[in-house]
Amino acid sequence: MTRGHPKVKAVILVGGHEDRYFRPLSMDQPKPLFPIAGRPMLYHHVEACAKVPHMAEILLIGGHDEGLFARFLDIVTREILVPIRYLQEREPLGTAGGLRYFFDEIMLGQPDMLFVLHYDICCSFPLQDMVYQHLRTHASCTMLGKRVFPDEAKTYGCIVADDMCEVVHWAEKPETFVSDLINCGIYLFNIKLLGRIMDIGDERAAARRKAQASRSQPRFPYKPLFYECENALRLEQDILIPMAGQQELYVYETGDFWCQIKTPGMAVMCSELYMQRYRYVDPTLLSSTGGKLSPHIEESANYCSILGNVVIDPSATIDPSAKLGPNVVIAAGVHIGRGVRVAHSIVLAGATVRDHACILFSILGWNCTVGEWARIEGEPPNDTPAKATGADTGIPRDVTIFGTSVVCAPEIIVRNCVVLPRKVLTQSCHNEILL
Repeated sequence: MTRGHPKVKAVILVGGHEDRYFRPLSMDQPKPLFPIAGRPMLYHHVEACAKVPHMAEILLIGGHDEGLFARFLDIVTREILVPIRYLQEREPLGTAGGLRYFFDEIMLGQPDMLFVLHYDICCSFPLQDMVYQHLRTHASCTMLGKRVFPDEAKTYGCIVADDMCEVVHWAEKPETFVSDLINCGIYLFNIKLLGRIMDIGDERAAARRKAQASRSQPRFPYKPLFYECENALRLEQDILIPMAGQQELYVYETGDFWCQIKTPGMAVMCSELYMQRYRYVDPTLLSSTGGKLSPHIEESANYCSILGNVVIDPSATIDPSAKLGPNVVIAAGVHIGRGVRVAHSIVLAGATVRDHACILFSILGWNCTVGEWARIEGEPPNDTPAKATGADTGIPRDVTIFGTSVVCAPEIIVRNCVVLPRKVLTQSCHNEILL
């Protein structure tokens, strides 16, 4: 144990297979690197982990090709002082299988505690508060939880906790209401829990080998519908849920924002949540508060009109007559023409929005082109806007999505559509998936 404070490591589980819920945006770039509020999704996790005192190392574990993360690792290595590495799984191992497989790498330096975070979440990451509670309760694991509306709770893991914050019951996506306190996908382990993961993994692997050896050969050979390797292990179902009610598992309840980034619509909403946080934590990250405006705008006599929270990459070119916001992210190399209106949208690198076009509740993919006077519009939220505080959680938004290099002709309307890469749109369309 480090004097005064335990030595900590962090593991971020980044998955490894194309996410069908995030298509077509995950077809050209791994979902963990998709930009949220102007930064890769993973950056927010890494930045939060690096701020934890005595953080010794951050490990990314997943099945994506290591080369896809090389540029991201190069950037964050220069910006944070904590060592960070990517460890690639050679086969699908499940959410706990990677922890077991890379046990020796995790244990280098003999850490006392281990953060484990799922990559597809958006929140304020109260990691230091979790450390304080973890040390106070002497838990084997402390998890992050949040109160949500009862009708939303059953789509998540539902937790029942007592007055001492001990988890006494945990039901994963129950059919009926169990609790309004849900699992947020961030865990803090006592390092001894890794030893238990190793033991449980060994038991499961031995049981699988025994079952396969005793299984009679079918008359007609077949391939299983879902591939599961011998070393696959699930973190929640196999490791943590059995700990409920054993005085080992505790929950730290956050009152701040939280959302799972499952669909592109949630990415737009999470950008809004992060940008609202920027306003209080670091306003210079917002272009609407004198932050990263492009040189073209800064040298212009008239700035473009900005409403609410907006992030603009310095390399973007924005005409002064354009109107942006609220909740807009303009990525590198984007060109915004005269009289353009953009709100509640993400415009990815290299896209061009020509004069007088209107973009609402949409994501424009890399190198897209929108013609003059075109209107690209998604479905706005059917409830109150997302709040940065309180008990609200993410409500999925059906945004319009353009994949990479989509071209939209002038003077047409595209409403509530998903457009796959390199499609040329020459006529208006509504509520369609365009191949």
